[in-house]
Amino acid sequence: MTTDMQDRIERETLIAASQDRVWSLVTEPGFWVAPTGVTAVPGETIVAHHDEYGDFPVQVEKIDPKSYVSYRWASAFSGQELREGITTLIEFTLTPEADGTRLRVVESGFASLDAPDEQRRGALKDNTGGWEQVMDAFKKRAEEAA
Repeated sequence: MTTDMQDRIERETLIAASQDRVWSLVTEPGFWVAPTGVTAVPGETIVAHHDEYGDFPVQVEKIDPKSYVSYRWASAFSGQELREGITTLIEFTLTPEADGTRLRVVESGFASLDAPDEQRRGALKDNTGGWEQVMDAFKKRAEEAA
């Protein structure tokens, strides 16, 4: 495993919607892959299914109501059960602002994935581009319903 690899992706956006509205959307485990219709409960695991990319178990790690929720998932290991060495941590932080809600996402743990360098770098690259798309779509969805 190399130690010079970037380990995290960070994105944030200001959403013209209430903190309650944004919270109701980020507490759907796996929403960044596919709608699941499930509300986050700490310790529970759901499977988010994407027609093109496969099935992704998502475990709810921690919830601080209306301000923070974190999940573990194995984006580089579609279809596998969650276990140490194959997951990254996704953290969503919500901060109210005068014009709406600031949403920050941090996904970390790429450098410690138990996989060849090429697979770890591929996961980081794929998810870096993916979060740009997800955050744009999420903002639009939250603001349309606001």
